[in-house]
Order: sequence, then structure tokens, then C-alpha cells
Amino acid sequence: MSIGVSGSRFSARCITVWGLIYNAYQVRSFHDYPPGLPSWGDSAPFDVEATIGDDNIAAERNLSPGERGELSKQRLQALLSDRFKLRVHNESRIQSVDQLVIAKSGSRLKQWPAGENPRGTSWGRNQLTIQGAGMDRLAFILSDVTGRTVVDKTGLTGNFDIDLKWTPDDQQGKPDAGPTLFTALEEQLGLKLDAAKGSVNTLVVDHVEKPSEN
Repeated sequence: MSIGVSGSRFSARCITVWGLIYNAYQVRSFHDYPPGLPSWGDSAPFDVEATIGDDNIAAERNLSPGERGELSKQRLQALLSDRFKLRVHNESRIQSVDQLVIAKSGSRLKQWPAGENPRGTSWGRNQLTIQGAGMDRLAFILSDVTGRTVVDKTGLTGNFDIDLKWTPDDQQGKPDAGPTLFTALEEQLGLKLDAAKGSVNTLVVDHVEKPSEN
């Protein structure tokens, strides 16, 4: 599965509708399948291509990274509406969540330098990097890593420089194993996750169709 933009062309290879929705609407966790999504929406792969107008590409150069990211989501939402006839809405639902809070030891977060442009985020099974984003972004990434909705309850504002490393649960017990994610959060960032019930803004699929080949 791959998705990306090269020049004026958007392309996605072997991606499901759920994969497109996840990227278009920034669903909190890739494991939180939206209610209303049919079974084929997470099993049938598609190849999707679209062209972005040259005038739009030129205008995008003057946008901030955050503005470009928002524009990319809007374009993907429009594509889903046009080719998959997707209709969605948001509603608040009570769910099991993890609350991201400050540990008793206190926050160890490093503030991102004022006036310096953000450099983005990246994450995998054993590390995450945030260079110039806030706690809402950290909560979003942790949701994807843990498979549970994470809600920011730290009360911390501003942008941060975060480099978090841990050893996945299935690698624990090996001689060179590092801390678990939960231990790393507290030791490296001064944060922790508490299980709770909370109101979560949930994306609901009202309608979606398989596209005709073109």
C-alpha cells in the first residue's frame, strides 16, 4: 500500500477505502473503523490516480506546512466524494479511551524554538518524532501506535520537540530490549496514559460505493 503526491499527480496503490478515509479525515486511530463502513471498505484494494492543477501547485508553495496538510486532506475528501460517492458525518460517542496526562514526576518535554518552522512528524513500531507540533498531534500518533483512542488531557500548549523510543511488546524479554511504550512515555517525556471513558468525536459513514473503472 502506498499513497503520495509527485508534482501535479496524486497516486495511491493497492489502498482500501478505509485507508483513503483515514488519510482524508485524520481519523484518530487506524484501528478505529468508522461505523457504517461496509466490509469491502477494509478489504478491497484500489489504485487511484488524480491530477492537481498547475495553478494550485503554484499557490501551494506559499502555504505553511500545516496549511498544505489541510489542503491535501480537502483534496482527498473531494476525491472520495466524487469517485466513491462518500458521505460522512461526525457525532459524539462515549468510548473507552486513554487519557494522556502529565506524570507525577512532571513534564520533561522540550519546547520547539519560537519562530522556527515545524519540520513534521514520523512514527513506527518503536519510535516517534515530532518536530514542532502540539500535544494533540502526539495524542493522534499514540492512538495509531496503541490502537486505542488517546485524548490529550495534559493542558500543555505550544509546540514541542519530541524523540521517543521504546521496544514493542512482542520484543520484550530479549537481552537488548528497551522500555515499553508506557515506561518510555514516563521516563523520556514525563507523561503517562490513563484508561478512562470519554466523549469522542466519531466519523460515521452514511454512504459509500465501489467506483467504476476508468
